[in-house]
Amino acid sequence: MEEINKLIGFGIINIDKPSGPTSFSVTDFVRRSLDLSKASHMGTLDPKVTGVLPITLGRACKLSAYFMHHNKSYVGVLHTHREQDIEDLQKVINKNFVGRIKQIPPHKSAVKRAERQREVFSFRLLEGKNKRDFLFFCEVEGGTYIRKICSDLGEMIGGAHMAELRRTGAGIFGEEKIYTLYEFEEAIKEWKEGKEEKIREMIVSADEAIKKVLPFVEVKKEVLGRLYTGKPLIREDLKGEIKGEVFAVFCGGDFVGVYRKVNEKGIVGRAEFVKN
Repeated sequence: MEEINKLIGFGIINIDKPSGPTSFSVTDFVRRSLDLSKASHMGTLDPKVTGVLPITLGRACKLSAYFMHHNKSYVGVLHTHREQDIEDLQKVINKNFVGRIKQIPPHKSAVKRAERQREVFSFRLLEGKNKRDFLFFCEVEGGTYIRKICSDLGEMIGGAHMAELRRTGAGIFGEEKIYTLYEFEEAIKEWKEGKEEKIREMIVSADEAIKKVLPFVEVKKEVLGRLYTGKPLIREDLKGEIKGEVFAVFCGGDFVGVYRKVNEKGIVGRAEFVKN
């Protein structure tokens, strides 16, 4: 029981968000079901958008920023207001909406409506129906508004809008290990009956997940007491070389914290998060 409580208190679960509820309401449902004081999702999806919604649990919420700002992938349906040839439409997209683009967030966005630059790595039309509905796949930098790409494209071709959208990937989280709210509810029910196998399978340990998004280095066991109080890393603490400006620290496979590289008279890193 103690082990599963630790996992729930410092884990991540990848929920398959349905169409309808907000990302916040889905996250709050997960939080209440697991009897946690805090949970947070990593990247808002509009109510009608479905798909990958990773949710950090308990103290893992402090690590959200290290997971959030990674590439996202989507599949969706673009509806054009006039008939379009798929090849000609792809040429317009390639010319104007692939690569580094400028966007102003939509009016309903929670962020300030200021022009921003985002990278669109690909935006491919996969097939068309009646020359007005086009299935597409795109991979973009985090913070890119797909709905805005569709509407901006519409201004060039006589009107278009995003009819459907599903997020298929958010950083290290994809559709390979994703759970519907129904599956989550069933796991919670079994957990409360003393069967923890399903809920254990659903939750990813934040200790392991952080290794997939940050470089990491091992430290000596004898320095853990000092590090757990928030003291900085010195060169003699390390058993390897630091890679990257922000990195994770482990000791014998156990996660210690996240540090930022510095160069201050022997100090090589200062803590941004310490797990203790």
